Amino acid sequence: MPEKAAHRPAGTAREVLGAFLKLGLTSFGGPIAHLGYFRDELVVRRKWVDEAGYADLVALCQFLPGPASSKVGFALGLLRAGPLGALAAWTAFTLPSAFLLVAFASAAAAFDGPAGAGLLHGLKLVAAAVVAQAVWGMARSLAPDRPRASIAVAAILVVVFLGGAFGQIAAIAMGCLAGLLLCRNGASVATGHLAFQVSRRTGALCLVLFFGLLVLLPIVSAVTGWQTLLLIDAFYRSGSLVFGGGHVVLPLLQAETVAQGWVSEGAFLAGYGAAQAIPGPLFTFAAYLGTVMEPEPNGFLGAAIGLVAIFLPGFLLLVGALPFWNALRRRPLAQAGMRGANAAVVGILAAALYSPVWTGAVLDAYDFAIAATGFVLLTVWKAPPWSVVLLTAIAGTIMGLL
Repeated sequence: MPEKAAHRPAGTAREVLGAFLKLGLTSFGGPIAHLGYFRDELVVRRKWVDEAGYADLVALCQFLPGPASSKVGFALGLLRAGPLGALAAWTAFTLPSAFLLVAFASAAAAFDGPAGAGLLHGLKLVAAAVVAQAVWGMARSLAPDRPRASIAVAAILVVVFLGGAFGQIAAIAMGCLAGLLLCRNGASVATGHLAFQVSRRTGALCLVLFFGLLVLLPIVSAVTGWQTLLLIDAFYRSGSLVFGGGHVVLPLLQAETVAQGWVSEGAFLAGYGAAQAIPGPLFTFAAYLGTVMEPEPNGFLGAAIGLVAIFLPGFLLLVGALPFWNALRRRPLAQAGMRGANAAVVGILAAALYSPVWTGAVLDAYDFAIAATGFVLLTVWKAPPWSVVLLTAIAGTIMGLL
């Protein structure tokens, strides 16, 4: 059938591995900043997907539990090179930060002192520049007219007043409904670039597996008392119940590890601090916890179990949703709703630019100057993100020593 030709991967797993390894080594700043890095590297430079398709993926991944940026990366790898591409994207984006956090478990004092604190602060300023670039670029293409710009502003208000992951989901839902009313006359959303190699049978199987593990793991682990199953259950539930990912997962992980007596409060906080200084997804904090916890399995085995278990539910839900999302997004009304949802994503990014990115990083005029320089380097000079990371980190270290 003709549709199958559209499903043929446009790239290779090796290509995806190289692209995401670069991102895994340079993507500082948390999930919102990661989306900015992905857009710059894969939408603007490599053109794996267009702006509208990318925003569709972001909207879908914000709706589903799990690490939002990692799900977007997983989906882009799947789109580019099929299942092996998805595995390559997750592996390359995740393992660098996981290895760094496992190494930090045996070298916790490496970032003490003024220079270390300045370095950490410089990396926060990188996030401010990257998110500002993403908001600027996406607003120009996804909210170019009055209706969609108004939806973006309304999304900011929803996020500000409701807060948290619920506010983000409500903002996207509001944007979708507003799009049905205000965006019916827009250009049709491109659909060919998001033809995923996932059948409805595979999607349904993944959804059954997701809910089956969520229900059965607590029961079986409680009955057997097997520590490995208890560990898998703790991290799987943490990954299943968090929308947006990132910092939202930390209270759940604390309840599952510190409250259980598996990890001390001090070790937990030290690992959390280290997670702010490294590139890649914050969910790799699970690898650190799996390494330092007292009961076995711990060490490298504990890290591997924690890492796989916390990412698995989000990926199962994503693969389960993709075939139905493909069919839905081709309908004219769905396209109008997606135009509104895409504009809402711009508003969500803009709200995140202020808090927590801006409020947590830009503390004085010197910080503003550094962040503004990074923004100009990215948007005007088209400097590669890794170079801006390096320059901003050096600037932050120097400021920490003064």
